[in-house]
Amino acid sequence: MEASDLAYALPDGRPLLREVSFRVGQGTKAALVGPNGGGKTTLLKLIAGELAPSAGKITHTGGLGVMRQFTPEDRTVRQLLLAAAPPRIRTATDALARAEAALTGTPDSQLAYAQAIGDFTDAGGYDLEVVWDACTTLALGLPYEQVRDRPAGTLSGGEQKRLTLEALLRGPDDVLLLDEPDNYLDIPGKQWLEERLNATTKTVLLVSHDRRLLAGTADRIITVESGTTWTHGGGFTTYPAARRDRAARLGERRRRWDDEHARLRRLVHTLRRRAAANDALASSYQAARTRLTRFEQAGPPEPPPREQNIRVRLRGGRTGKRAVTCERLQLTGLTEPFDLEAWYGERIAVLGANGTGKSQFLKLLADPSSVPHTGTARLGARVVPGHFAQTHTRPDLHDRTPDEIITTGFGTTLNDAMRALARYELAPARRQPFHTLSGGQQARLQILLLELSGCTLLLLDEPTDNLDLASAQALQDGLTAYQGTVLAVTHDRWFAEDFDRYLIFDPDGTVHHRTTPTWQPAGPTPENPDT
Repeated sequence: MEASDLAYALPDGRPLLREVSFRVGQGTKAALVGPNGGGKTTLLKLIAGELAPSAGKITHTGGLGVMRQFTPEDRTVRQLLLAAAPPRIRTATDALARAEAALTGTPDSQLAYAQAIGDFTDAGGYDLEVVWDACTTLALGLPYEQVRDRPAGTLSGGEQKRLTLEALLRGPDDVLLLDEPDNYLDIPGKQWLEERLNATTKTVLLVSHDRRLLAGTADRIITVESGTTWTHGGGFTTYPAARRDRAARLGERRRRWDDEHARLRRLVHTLRRRAAANDALASSYQAARTRLTRFEQAGPPEPPPREQNIRVRLRGGRTGKRAVTCERLQLTGLTEPFDLEAWYGERIAVLGANGTGKSQFLKLLADPSSVPHTGTARLGARVVPGHFAQTHTRPDLHDRTPDEIITTGFGTTLNDAMRALARYELAPARRQPFHTLSGGQQARLQILLLELSGCTLLLLDEPTDNLDLASAQALQDGLTAYQGTVLAVTHDRWFAEDFDRYLIFDPDGTVHHRTTPTWQPAGPTPENPDT
């Protein structure tokens, strides 16, 4: 796979990418890293052919399999798998569906249907359904025929990711583009992904912010920064030092250019004054002007990348001592009854495998009518919940721009909205519809909305999944200063270390309290009994 001198401009005309060139050799596992909104997902879409570059070209050998960052929840399991299938199978599937819908007793319709079945078979459709059966059995524990028509929205985010990854890794495509493949996966799922990426012979280009996954899988690191790319030929372990060294070199080159530019300008200024009094210096003056003009036309070298400066100012407010009280709470079909008391100011991390009910628990606290349950879940006095959605599915924000959302939703002036967006480094995207923002930009905007709402209970569902490292650190710093209570579902081991205690959802439906994090199913022990 190779990209040569790619360029791309946003719909409003602003350039996003320029002179992007890199090569990923056959069988290589390359990681695409960089700040949120810097163009990583756009670059994957250019490679996949979903967007057309304004300049440059892309070449690759073999079929191209794509995992997108977000999955539409109005799809069925079959449609989810079909989206990861090669184009020829998707085309044959559509033709078969049309022929079946038009089937009547006439010979022509029967002949067309038979032809569609033959084309579907030739394209490998039935062979791929055998692969899908293995995928659903491994990811969901059920055969394909039993889950094919199940809405994908009824699966957890991790189950959707695992199912799509199974299909791509077992599928026929030789090159895989994976946009945040580890998002929503629990720790065993991330370990499984690392093993499978290391074992596959496919060429892989992935976007991820999980440092452990990058260190364990990536042969090379391609950084999208300041609109262009540069490649580190080693793995992620040596990448931070390589990035610092590169920034230092670029800074030194830029300082030398600036010094030479200043010297040439001084020389031209001096010779102009002297030539005015001495005609013999006119040729020297003209030669110096020519040198300065050529120097400026060549332009300065690439500047060092600008460091991000995101400032999260979550406020909160004082509430009653008990922020959340759950008594014999049971999420229907997911958990056994459990109790919980969350006190004002506590930070509680909710851990456990995918599909155990963690996200449903947060949804219930945000809106008790949204999740079937028995028992009680009560919020304390003056507790105002704010919910960060895991999958960023926000129909209320879909077509609205950040500045519109803030000015109309919180009654702020446009200037105040711009200042708030600037603190989250969202000002350049303030006129983009929410659904066109990158996953990290959507996450930062959701955090900003929580800040502006003044909520006193933060219900965060995988808040760091789409955040780059600088944004995740800014969120963690903001939570440290937050005057309120925090319950966060996370599979981010680094993020989880700062919490006070842990609520563990086990696959058998039991829910346990712990004072230290655990990433594997664990029942009560004498040292750490349920509370």
